[in-house]
Amino acid sequence: MENFAHGVLAMGSTIIGLFFVRFWRQTHDRLFLCFALSFWLLGFNWLCLALVGKDEPHSELYVLRLIAFALIIIGIWGKNRRSVSQGESMESAP
Repeated sequence: MENFAHGVLAMGSTIIGLFFVRFWRQTHDRLFLCFALSFWLLGFNWLCLALVGKDEPHSELYVLRLIAFALIIIGIWGKNRRSVSQGESMESAP
């Protein structure tokens, strides 16, 4: 039953990643690309957990989740940094 749940989570993460790729192709916003890559990494993590059959705290697969969440943080930070720099340039315009 646990492997089934891991498979469902892997499939869901992959599908969500595809939605973010579609949004990225429409807007070319790097935030959507970061989210897509993050969800694909999370899906790969769930797939590996199903195939390995170990608990996550007892394996090194948690590093994949760490990278995925770091990508999300980097994407949000980059989006906020760009909006702040665009806001400053708009404020300084006459």
